Amino acid sequence: MIYSNREIDPLEKKAKKTTGKLYDPCDIDQGILQTIAYKYPKRKITVELNSNEFTCVCPFSGLPDFANLTIRYTPREKLIETKSLKYYLYAFRNVRIYNEHVVNKILEDLVKVLKPHNFEVVAHFTTRGGVESKVTANYKNSQERNA
Repeated sequence: MIYSNREIDPLEKKAKKTTGKLYDPCDIDQGILQTIAYKYPKRKITVELNSNEFTCVCPFSGLPDFANLTIRYTPREKLIETKSLKYYLYAFRNVRIYNEHVVNKILEDLVKVLKPHNFEVVAHFTTRGGVESKVTANYKNSQERNA
């Protein structure tokens, strides 16, 4: 193997916990997600992250679901560290979860870690059985909604 002497990053090890067999959503280790400080908290910006390699497993059929995933948020004090996000998303590879549920799980886990102004997850799942689906979940800080 070319990389036989490569040290495995602790985040990668946590992400790979769900390889080899099928798992449930509760088996995803949220500790994979790490943040960095946003040094301009008074400036509202939009961060958009895209992945065209997202995979999970349909709990009904056992077949893989592939999606183009878009994560969009306005940070408050924290940004997601992208390497940790990559490992977090990778951890879903063998997780049995419906399309609608995975989008909500990603939203909830990232909102919990980041505490942003707002957050959106959009997953455009590829066609399977003649059906294509696009699932969107949103979060808006309740204090800002009422202001």
